[in-house]
Amino acid sequence: MSLGIWQLVLILAIVFVIFGAGKLPRVMGDIGKGIRNLRDGMGNDDDKRKQEVLPPDELDKR
Repeated sequence: MSLGIWQLVLILAIVFVIFGAGKLPRVMGDIGKGIRNLRDGMGNDDDKRKQEVLPPDELDKR
């Protein structure tokens, strides 16, 4: 089940009516910032996990 061109046009028209022309760029910008923050947050978790892993020689000292 895929969306055709007419379904996408209808969805965009409904979004345009709900948010209006003035708010639409701001809403899209907020969505972009949210996605960017999510990606940054996910990347930071990986960095923290890498820092928590000790090299093998430090494990022997414990």
